[in-house]
Amino acid sequence: MSERRARPAARNARSARNSMRSAWRRALTPPQPPAADTTAPPHEEGPAEQAEVASVVQAALYRDGVRISSPDTLADTFRELREEPSGMAWIGLARPTDAELLSLAAEFDLHPLSVEDAMEAHQRPKLERYGDTLFVVLRAARYLDAPEEVDFGELHVFVGPDFVITVRHGAAPDLSAVRHRMEETPELLKLGPEAVLYAILDAVVDGYAPVVAGVQNDIDEIETEVFRGDPEVSRRIYELSREMVEFQRATRPLVGMLHGLIAGFSKYETDEELQRYLRDVADHVTHTSERVDSFRQALTEILTVNATLVTQQQNAEMRALAEAGFEQNEEIKKISSWAAILFAPTLVGTIYGMNFTHMPELRWLLGYPFAIGLMGVVCVSLYVIFKHRDWL
Repeated sequence: MSERRARPAARNARSARNSMRSAWRRALTPPQPPAADTTAPPHEEGPAEQAEVASVVQAALYRDGVRISSPDTLADTFRELREEPSGMAWIGLARPTDAELLSLAAEFDLHPLSVEDAMEAHQRPKLERYGDTLFVVLRAARYLDAPEEVDFGELHVFVGPDFVITVRHGAAPDLSAVRHRMEETPELLKLGPEAVLYAILDAVVDGYAPVVAGVQNDIDEIETEVFRGDPEVSRRIYELSREMVEFQRATRPLVGMLHGLIAGFSKYETDEELQRYLRDVADHVTHTSERVDSFRQALTEILTVNATLVTQQQNAEMRALAEAGFEQNEEIKKISSWAAILFAPTLVGTIYGMNFTHMPELRWLLGYPFAIGLMGVVCVSLYVIFKHRDWL
């Protein structure tokens, strides 16, 4: 896909594509409604036209690294690219309709499987080659400061000999900055679609750096909350762990993808400087992937520490409850012991306080000392027994 080989291939391929477009359109384009009555008054712009305008973020035609045209619609882009054999089209779409993707497939001979992936979205990062067209799926990420969470977007890129098509599902990445950067460096843009692909990859990977910094700050805060005993920290650890799983799925496949892309660039004799740039992106991806792996490991260890601290806190609370229960039992034993000691003289006094006529002890000279002595003996005996059992 070098510039020397891609440009002649693009001119030769256009004539072949023209003969195939009618078949593509019949196979891929949905049935059109019946023609409107020519006598009817003109209608206002409908939802389909509004959707096309909203979906096409920007389309531009370049020659030798310089923008020569900015078509308003896809149809104008197709027509001007046919009229410019040495040009390159860069079409940016955001959440396009199926009809728009089908028209692109018919114009640029995109493989049906890649078009289907772009329609459905929710794809994992991957790199596929269909003839002279590359299909790349990327997962971009951005850190949202207010909710302290990571937002992921999906980007599909079609790279052909004379065109680049980006299909964005989500807010990230900001491809307008990529386009502005490339237009400010025409010497890089003139290298062709491969240079645009490099710039997109570089922007996506650079977008991971703020996410890594934000996640590192979150982990530092979580560590403080764990040792402070914050009850909400477990939920925050779980949510951040899920985000790191998603982040890992976005970054880990890029390592192999970039090495495969570098090998392809070498095979097709792509500019050596561009290969160096791509190797730099691969190094950044590797570093980011390693950081994400370390984040997952750190969160796992923090979760283990948090579980240990929670268990220790629960054990301390159970120990405190057990000690309180033990002290309560001791108090109950003391109260019960004294109640029993006091109950004995009360019982004797109650019996002799009945003053029945036929109670021999009432007329006995030693009856009173005997009753008092009996009370004393019973109380002292109970006191000794309870004291021996450590109830008092």
